[in-house]
Amino acid sequence: MARILVIAERVKGRIDDSAWELLTAARALAGEGGKTAAGLLGSDLAALATELARGFDEVFVFDDPRLAQPDAEADGAALRALLERERFDALLAPHTNCMIDTMPALAVRLGAPLLADCVELEWRDGQLCGVRTVYGGKVHARVSAAKSERGYMATVRGGAFPAAMPGSVAGAVRAEHLPEGFAPRRRSLRTLEPEAGAVDISAAERLVAVGRGIEAQENLALVEKLAQALGAELCASRPVVDKGWLSKSRQVGTSGVSVKPKLYLAVGISGSFQHMGGIKGAPYLVAINKDRSAPIFGVADVGIVGDLFEVVPALEAAVRKARG
Repeated sequence: MARILVIAERVKGRIDDSAWELLTAARALAGEGGKTAAGLLGSDLAALATELARGFDEVFVFDDPRLAQPDAEADGAALRALLERERFDALLAPHTNCMIDTMPALAVRLGAPLLADCVELEWRDGQLCGVRTVYGGKVHARVSAAKSERGYMATVRGGAFPAAMPGSVAGAVRAEHLPEGFAPRRRSLRTLEPEAGAVDISAAERLVAVGRGIEAQENLALVEKLAQALGAELCASRPVVDKGWLSKSRQVGTSGVSVKPKLYLAVGISGSFQHMGGIKGAPYLVAINKDRSAPIFGVADVGIVGDLFEVVPALEAAVRKARG
């Protein structure tokens, strides 16, 4: 059994879904009889801490106005004080912009090994091991952390684990204090929000995504008809957006929008980790691609190897017939 700490991030005043995904990973690593804990940093956190306590055995809360805005340096200083006092076998954090900034510096200061951007985690001979995707998602590499007496650290890609269900018994909420002399050196001036698109694909239950396999902008109409037949919204991978064929608000991926649909139909998309990192919640995934070795087939529930210009019209006709 082990004691695992998860860093829970906040997004627009709520707990990000990554916290519940990491709870699944933490429970697996903790094992029977082990403990899971959450670390929460920010301001006015009482309600969020109570929410986390429904899933975690312990919630360590740094509630201070000086932590209202994410700051890797300040957050790292607070976490360092906690980790130097409390013993955790592993610290898990989402592989997000903020944590990519926070975790490496924290690992150096604690003298603990860090595994980054993991899609799987497990113990092997008492050491933390992870699986990462390399070469654009074509290869899964198993990496092992050096043996450590200071515990282990890992960042985990969004959507790598299914979200855990809260428990029936509330965990303990523990108020933490910032270390003596704490003084953030950075000051937030303003927050720049992305321009809102006409459609919020993050809220869509059905999505049809198009990739570079569409070849030309005029061919988008083919996929749009399929999306209409399914009652789905149209989205895209980055190459389509970079060419200006669809707006940035419709880009799915680590540099675009994170989505959590029930159905995700990928047309002409290879399945790079940058794109797949934006798909959360384990949707029913259907992939159409003429390259039978495309990485997306490794995660698809249904894979269709074929020319999208033949498959998409046939699928649209079948959908319209089935729906009357």
